[in-house]
Amino acid sequence: MDNIERLYKCYEILSEAGDKISEHVEEYKEIIKAVKGSSKEKRLASQFIGNFFKHFPDLADTAIDAQFDLCEDDDTQIRRQAIKDLPKLCQGNGDATIRVGDTLAQLLILDDATELQQVNNSLLAIIKLDTKSSVTGLFQQITTGDETTRERCLKFIATKLLTMGPTVITKEIEDYIVEEIKKALQDVTADEFHLCMTILGATKLGSTITGHAELVKLATEQAELNNTDTDIIAVDDEVVERFIQCATAAAPYFSKTIKSTAFVAHVCDKLLPIKTWNMIATAVSQDQIQLRLLKVFAEMITNTDKLENASERINAVYHVLLEYMPLPKLSDEDLGDTPPSFQFSHAECLLYALHTLGKNHPNSLSFVEDAEKLKDFRARLQYLARGTQGYIKKLEEALKGKTGEELKTEENQLKQTALKTTSNINVLIRDLFHSPPIFKHDIVLSWIVPKNTKLGKRHAPITFGEKAAANGKEKDQEPEKKARASNDQKFYSPPSGKYSNKVNQNYGNNNRTRQRGGGGGGYRNRRFNKY
Repeated sequence: MDNIERLYKCYEILSEAGDKISEHVEEYKEIIKAVKGSSKEKRLASQFIGNFFKHFPDLADTAIDAQFDLCEDDDTQIRRQAIKDLPKLCQGNGDATIRVGDTLAQLLILDDATELQQVNNSLLAIIKLDTKSSVTGLFQQITTGDETTRERCLKFIATKLLTMGPTVITKEIEDYIVEEIKKALQDVTADEFHLCMTILGATKLGSTITGHAELVKLATEQAELNNTDTDIIAVDDEVVERFIQCATAAAPYFSKTIKSTAFVAHVCDKLLPIKTWNMIATAVSQDQIQLRLLKVFAEMITNTDKLENASERINAVYHVLLEYMPLPKLSDEDLGDTPPSFQFSHAECLLYALHTLGKNHPNSLSFVEDAEKLKDFRARLQYLARGTQGYIKKLEEALKGKTGEELKTEENQLKQTALKTTSNINVLIRDLFHSPPIFKHDIVLSWIVPKNTKLGKRHAPITFGEKAAANGKEKDQEPEKKARASNDQKFYSPPSGKYSNKVNQNYGNNNRTRQRGGGGGGYRNRRFNKY
């Protein structure tokens, strides 16, 4: 009798043994040993091990290890078969489910699309069998795995686990996920932080005021607002990047109830002083790092409470704004044929910040009390208005007569955004040009897309290559980052003037040495990507 026939014979004996199956230990051992045999023996062993696994608890560890060996076989077909059969080991066995969940979590880094799809299918299958044990296995890899494995596990939770509905994600499971993600936040890269906050936002925390406050608290702790030295900011771009990431994560949850005051004060005190501002991101695309900071600053400022030292903090905004509002030419002859050149997106953020803070603190605009400063400010506003109005005219001419389909093209979408930006600037200038400035108009920042923010409707998890994953074609590459619309916006480059272009490139790298149990948490000594 050859080995294949012997395997089938063992299978037959075990299948027909009934209540006496536990007496046939040797037959089950033969099946387990077949994982060292030929390709056909291995495939049969993979199927048979799981079929009788629950009847031989004393051989559980040996059987599991044998199945795991098959998951690492050189033959792709055998690996896929072994991965497909892993859920058989999990029926009614919590300990085995944790081990299988842990192993499947490690396999999420596979490059082969078909194998990866099978890993996802097997993970979903064991989650339906025993959600708590399966998720425990996942979090073991989030705790101890390397960076790629951690990120893939977090993506799986965000894009697959949390979409499985209330029959799987019960209150107990959701509570467990929340607590484990909070622990994971003790030591994260920027990518991991982004994923963790996405996951938490898709849980109960994203649907209540109390939950929003907790999410803001987590982002505040990561930002370390009280531990940042101005000199460190000036020489360490990572400190600025960390703040942008944390502020972006917190921004959706600020409201009339949950104030952004601490974040806004931090920007005014630590990042906007001119000496620091001019040293931010000097080694990379300075305009773009600064713009990302200004955009999240503008988003947060609407929900700021009354500021202490309001005059000094508004002055910080005012002085940076002057950097983006050049003095006019002495005469039209000096101007010649060269149109004004402005960074309109930077100007929109800063004008909005000054307008909002001025509205909340009308008696704290110290430059208004200085006749020379006010004259200078109004002259700069007037010059900016000339450039803005000229640009608006060109944009309107470019968009005039376009059909609905034509307006959907990327270039025309960017022109429409540019038109929103310059129109906002025009409205803000009209208010600020008054002497003294008035604060009559409200605007919606050009990159903000109005959405339903009623509580009770959870924030949908951000997807990362979701369509590709659904087809078993998830690529082994950095996920597209979609933290917020403010970080996704592309910009139209006009024929004259300067409309800020967004550059989304890797910043540093993601390598790190993991230090577990260090306490304190956060982005400590990390290199990471921006979104």
